[in-house]
Amino acid sequence: MKVALILAGGKGTRLSEIRSDIPKAMMPVLGKPILEYQINLLKEHAFTDVWLIVNHLYGHIEEYFGNGGQFGINIHYYIEPKALGTVGGVKALEKHLKVPFLVLYGDVMMNMDLNRLIQFHRDKKASATLVVHPNDHPYDSDLLDVDEHDKVCAFYAKPHPQDLVYRNLVNAAAYIFNPEVLNFLEANVKADFGRDIFPTLHEKIDVFAYNTPEYLKDMGTPDRLHKVEEAITSGKVSARNLNNKQKCIYLDRDGVINIDTDLIHRPEDFELYPYAADSIKRLNKMGYLVVVVTNQSVISRGLCTIKELTAIHKKMETELGGQGAFVEAIYFCPHHPHGGFEGEIPSYKIPCECRKPSAGMLLEAKERFNIDLEQSFLVGDSPRDIEAGQNAGVTTIRVKTGHGLKPHTVVPNYYVDSLVEAVDIIANET
Repeated sequence: MKVALILAGGKGTRLSEIRSDIPKAMMPVLGKPILEYQINLLKEHAFTDVWLIVNHLYGHIEEYFGNGGQFGINIHYYIEPKALGTVGGVKALEKHLKVPFLVLYGDVMMNMDLNRLIQFHRDKKASATLVVHPNDHPYDSDLLDVDEHDKVCAFYAKPHPQDLVYRNLVNAAAYIFNPEVLNFLEANVKADFGRDIFPTLHEKIDVFAYNTPEYLKDMGTPDRLHKVEEAITSGKVSARNLNNKQKCIYLDRDGVINIDTDLIHRPEDFELYPYAADSIKRLNKMGYLVVVVTNQSVISRGLCTIKELTAIHKKMETELGGQGAFVEAIYFCPHHPHGGFEGEIPSYKIPCECRKPSAGMLLEAKERFNIDLEQSFLVGDSPRDIEAGQNAGVTTIRVKTGHGLKPHTVVPNYYVDSLVEAVDIIANET
């Protein structure tokens, strides 16, 4: 992929107390315009051409970047005669966009492995790919829902319906579009991708969601700008790039995150431990990825479908998100090796590599997120959790909640009362 568009026409009204004489995309972040970070990222990933869609005080941008020669990339400008939201400038460049292209927002600090994103788009044969991530305030963000193949099946622009139960998949404001997307954009009409286009686009073409833990944050207020600068200075921004090894906390679900009432197969039977959200939030703030790995034989036993299990996980993500906590991914094993249960699903009654104590789910996450197993932990309540962690080569912590008091010969690295104490141990080792 060689061509990118950056939406750089914003005024930065909320940043005017810092600078009001420059456009938003030129706001200094540690002494360098945020737009320069994006252009450097594109150059690092072998992009050759970038279109800057500009409007407010655009002369500052053109004077600083010129034709891109000193940045090693060809820079072109589209000057919007009037502001047309996030959509208008993209549609106006239609005649220049004959191959798939990347769209970025000029007020988003980002550091991600764009090659992974591009490969995902190609592998899925997507018409459009939206970058998504979980965050600590999903209730006031644009949200997506996806099927088991990462294909978008719903888009919820904010504000949401009051009773929405959701996946914590937040629109991160970075997209790959094939040229066919332009057919669904109206010329010379002010519109926003999140509000006006994405809620129905998935009904017309194949739209996929690329979920990444990498750093993408808008810096549209003084407080957010300060936090972005802190994140750069601390190394957090570069560390989250998936070219770098990630440290992870693998969490079992039942008996660790929620009360285990045995074979939970209805959302109304799912109840978080009172301390679960705060504990996971601490892990989020420590810089660990948090990945749930759970055996769910309720599928193979015929107690619920994958769709019904997804509804349980949506309830978990909604309740965690309401308290400022999130998980990067949820892996579940639907299988069970033994038959003889009334109502069982024979196709799931098979030996597999994903059911704990096998390490399959942990290793799948390792490949997806470039996880450093030596710096990672597993927290579980059952012996099979601990064995899975040992088989993967991570530090294991058994909790006494759930099935944690049942005696067994499998010895974890640590044995503690609950997830609270497990996080204390992880904090002390960090």
